Amino acid sequence: MYKVRVNGLELFAECGRKLSDVLTENRLIVEHPCGGRGLCRKCTVRVNGREVLSCAYVITEDITVELPEAGDVFSIERLSDKEENASLFLCLDVGTTTLEMALVDATSNQILRIIKATNPQGSVGADVISRIDFCRKNGVTYLNKLLVDKINELIKKLGVCVEKMYVAGNTTMLHTFLGEDCSSLGVAPYTPMFLEGKTADAESVGIENVGEVECLPGIHSFVGADIVAGLNAADMPSQGKYNLLIDLGTNAELALWNADGGICTSAAAGPCFEGANISCGMSAVSGAISSFREGRLEVIGNTQPKGLCATGLIDVISALLRSGAIDKTGFMAEDFSLAYGVTLTQEDVREYQVAKSAVLSAVKTLVREKGITFEDIQKVYISGGFSHGLNIKNAIETGLFPAELENKCSVSGNTSLLGTVRCALGRENINDFVTGFRYIDLSQDEYFSMEFIKNMEFCVDGNRQF
Repeated sequence: MYKVRVNGLELFAECGRKLSDVLTENRLIVEHPCGGRGLCRKCTVRVNGREVLSCAYVITEDITVELPEAGDVFSIERLSDKEENASLFLCLDVGTTTLEMALVDATSNQILRIIKATNPQGSVGADVISRIDFCRKNGVTYLNKLLVDKINELIKKLGVCVEKMYVAGNTTMLHTFLGEDCSSLGVAPYTPMFLEGKTADAESVGIENVGEVECLPGIHSFVGADIVAGLNAADMPSQGKYNLLIDLGTNAELALWNADGGICTSAAAGPCFEGANISCGMSAVSGAISSFREGRLEVIGNTQPKGLCATGLIDVISALLRSGAIDKTGFMAEDFSLAYGVTLTQEDVREYQVAKSAVLSAVKTLVREKGITFEDIQKVYISGGFSHGLNIKNAIETGLFPAELENKCSVSGNTSLLGTVRCALGRENINDFVTGFRYIDLSQDEYFSMEFIKNMEFCVDGNRQF
């Protein structure tokens, strides 16, 4: 056994063990967005004064480990004051990257507080595929404990005790929340343990200061309760029109609907929207470059730039396309420096090309499947963890969305949380409506495959490809 001293804490590990495994087991969180494959380099730590990747470092001696500064910051937004004799409940969106919880007053139908924190499961991988793979190899217990412990922290910070909590999230996240094995979601035919809504005694789930938890239903293995909630947050289109919901993330989820029902799908956009596989990528936390306008940077927290989050990535690529530094094929002759230690590379551009092509091609596939045109779409809801700061014009210039929808796009933030609140307040009963939704499997769709190849290129000089 060797001694592993981590920031003053003394641990022990057997010879030959990976440092990342030892850190993870002891809940010392170091991000592994790529799932420990040594690709993202986000798990860099210092061992005996030397920088190493914790996922690749094998322990063969006594070592002293210095961890990077933690990036998890709780954020509490106070929206209203509690009324006397209020009836309170909680709503929770279990996002792959971020947990967001609302304290709701059922008496006044108001959200009183919103609290956010990083999903600690990011320590084993940025996307759902990494979490599923971790579950397959190690079981669900560790993922469940990480999640439940963090949710209990959120509840304690709100300082409340309530009878009920309503929960939404993608299918993988709800499996790990309830302690259900999600490994079947990683292999064909991708069958979940459940899709229906579930109600459980909170104590049995491990949730404290709550009487009962109710999870919203999902539609498909890759179109979960977060989209069901999102549909509940959106409006119904006018007669003869359709609305479109695009939830951006590692697994972009889309739904196209009218009063008669709808269709939905998911597109493997890859983890670049979460900052993984981008050389200087990071989540939208303090230090992230969130905007790039006319050469000027906006940094979250007004601090020294540490990296580039998704909205900043889109802005930078858009600017470089306009300047000609990136051509329509995505070629960039040299890396582009944004700040000291923060650079956009050719590989970063390629990662974005894959993500934007997946989303754009999915939109076009749904429209074609319904036999409609972009003119028939009344409104487009853009949701997701980073959508608040999204520049729609830049997103369209980079080919993330069809140009024809530019004036129809609405940046909607966390529609999953808002829709969960609406479900809880009983304003809408979405369950019967989404039961009739049809899922389109893009992996089996020839049109999507052709569009995906075509849409990898950028359009430049106003010569749109759509």
